[in-house]
Amino acid sequence: MARGFFITFEGGEGAGKSTQIERLAAKLRDKRYDIIVSREPGGSPGAEAVRHVLLSGAAEPFGPEMEALLFAAARSDHVEQVIRPAVERGAVVLCDRFLDSSRVYQGITGNLDPDFMAAVERVAINGMMPDLTLILDLDPAEGLKRATARRGEGIADRFEKETLEVHEKRREAFLAIAANEPERCVVIDAAQSPEAVEAAITAAVFAALEARASAGSRGRVDA
Repeated sequence: MARGFFITFEGGEGAGKSTQIERLAAKLRDKRYDIIVSREPGGSPGAEAVRHVLLSGAAEPFGPEMEALLFAAARSDHVEQVIRPAVERGAVVLCDRFLDSSRVYQGITGNLDPDFMAAVERVAINGMMPDLTLILDLDPAEGLKRATARRGEGIADRFEKETLEVHEKRREAFLAIAANEPERCVVIDAAQSPEAVEAAITAAVFAALEARASAGSRGRVDA
């Protein structure tokens, strides 16, 4: 692949994104792909500086508009410093959350104006749309149970601590994105065993990579 491939993982709390990213990265490395694993908020030095402000809840009193702008600033730095250079050199980038989380967390459950969110998104990603988005779908009650078990005695972050009703609304919003953008999004049933989830993700990712390679071969023949 002359150009790399950008894969994002989305979904509610406790869906198992981090675990599945690690498993997929190992499989792709075994196939000799150049792999970059990243996350949001964060992923670059500038974005990591903003991460604590967002997840600690320090920005919450200033409203969802402030949070959306902070996420956008972090994302812009992440895109230009990490994601775009990696994709341009031919790497496969696996990112734990990206623009769909902002659409859902700030746009839908933050009740922000869609035009405002679209404008912020355009500036933040500057054309760097994911090639494939895997939405790990899980009942929010189960997801919060898993997140609590994973966290142990630690403190719930800014978003984990919200009500079950809010988490249910986020699940619906992620599924709506998938329905509206089926060419980019694949919904994975995260209620399955980790091994079954891994198998579904592997199938979706290798199908997408093969489709990209085939399209590139056809383009060279046509030229």
